[in-house]
Amino acid sequence: MATIPWLVDVLRGAGVQVVVEGDWLNRMRPGSFDPIGVLWHHTASTSSASNPHPALNICINGRSDLPGPLCQALVDYHGVFHVISAGRCNHAGASGGSGPIPAGDGNTLMIGWEIDYNGVSQEMTAAQYNASLAATAAVLTRLGRDASHARGHRETSTTGKIDPSFIDLNVMRADVAARMAGGTAWSATVDNTTAGRFTASANWGVSTYSGQRYGADYRYADPVAASDVAWYRFNVPASASYRVEVWYPADAGYNSATPYIVNTSGGNQTVYVNQRTGGGQWRSLGTFALPAGDANRVAVSRWSSASGYVIADAVRLTRV
Repeated sequence: MATIPWLVDVLRGAGVQVVVEGDWLNRMRPGSFDPIGVLWHHTASTSSASNPHPALNICINGRSDLPGPLCQALVDYHGVFHVISAGRCNHAGASGGSGPIPAGDGNTLMIGWEIDYNGVSQEMTAAQYNASLAATAAVLTRLGRDASHARGHRETSTTGKIDPSFIDLNVMRADVAARMAGGTAWSATVDNTTAGRFTASANWGVSTYSGQRYGADYRYADPVAASDVAWYRFNVPASASYRVEVWYPADAGYNSATPYIVNTSGGNQTVYVNQRTGGGQWRSLGTFALPAGDANRVAVSRWSSASGYVIADAVRLTRV
């Protein structure tokens, strides 16, 4: 049975923060292990800054119905890789085949990351995503495979798994490919305090109420049936596809249908976001074709029929 004793060194070489969990070199399941890819999961546990890896014990020791280890590494809330095993783990089950990963025994075919978030009311953090990208790119390089060998469990599962939730797996593979090519995709963030990059009328107040805010403060306004938008300006380097992500503090009293307007190559597109949940992290609006140039690209609108403050905090664009 093959093992991957090089895993810790490869991860650290990619700049990933690693914690080794006990006798990881000898903790494994019986059976074959000859990985050709990396499989992303979410744990279904709710992590937080104060409880960053609630599923770690289960991933090491397993459950009553499934013996551990359940992954090669768990990725905690802060993006730290807890390395659990250098060998076969019970993480993938049967593979129905996806991309270059054939049908067969997923535990033989793939190395598994369990990313510790619940996947229902919680998305993975930016730290988890970025660390998982770096780790996946480094491991695939070590295996001699390309980015198409990075898959999500929902793509290979034969039993209807949904993990990892809230990410576009094609975007993930594009981001892994960019890392493997020796660089990172262009990315820029504009906060409501970024000089010359954010504009809003005097109707938008300033608040420091929520600790989930990005930066020093954020803007808020009552919803109205009128056009009064807060704009985020970006200098987009080239006409291409860009992932648009937004950050806002969540509160049960905030607006449940906040309109975000993306000024695309084909005109404005509106995406509605429930700002009562999912705050304090980057939330993707999707991938859009944007033209090159320095212009207002994303806006938060007050034109909502829902009640509660509309929030404008930060926006991030990433070329994909």
